[in-house]
Amino acid sequence: MSGGQNISLSQSPSATHRQARNHKRLDVQAGMSLVPAVTELILAELLYLQYEDADKKVVMYINSTGTTKEGQKLGYDTEAFAIYDTMRYIKPPVHTLCLGNAWGEAAMLLASGEKGYRAALPSSTIMIKQPINMFRGQASDLEIQRMEVRNTKKLTMEILSRNTGHEVEKIEKDINRPLYLSPQEAVDYKLIDN
Repeated sequence: MSGGQNISLSQSPSATHRQARNHKRLDVQAGMSLVPAVTELILAELLYLQYEDADKKVVMYINSTGTTKEGQKLGYDTEAFAIYDTMRYIKPPVHTLCLGNAWGEAAMLLASGEKGYRAALPSSTIMIKQPINMFRGQASDLEIQRMEVRNTKKLTMEILSRNTGHEVEKIEKDINRPLYLSPQEAVDYKLIDN
């Protein structure tokens, strides 16, 4: 992946910028769940990379449990949608590579990379699932939250369908329960290319 610009969702929300010869590299380390502070950093870096050199590819390294960790909801689904929209908005192609885990929303981002350049290391685990939410509040608020979860699920399924070529109905059936995939199974499912 030489000659590209790199973003890594892997360990902590920090960024480093390195230059060697004509190789520009930017690592954003965020192996945590997608929470607002992490998302803001990733969005800023994606936009910065486009500004710095719109003709160089961006490589996004993903090691994330999405917006949940150990079954607990930590972030908002809109965090992943903001990253997805920015990946599509910027001019440079975004190549994606899973290093470890790409679960839930992180798997959606992995699948949203430039076709032909979506990959996972051999011991990685990719998991697709439906969005979860913890409802609280008065009855009228609960109905609003239920509608929002349905909308989030619909958008997630549409994005996965667009990136895999599967019908939305198949995606809905497959994410009814968490679906864990090895890298080869993810290739067969068309979430990644190699």
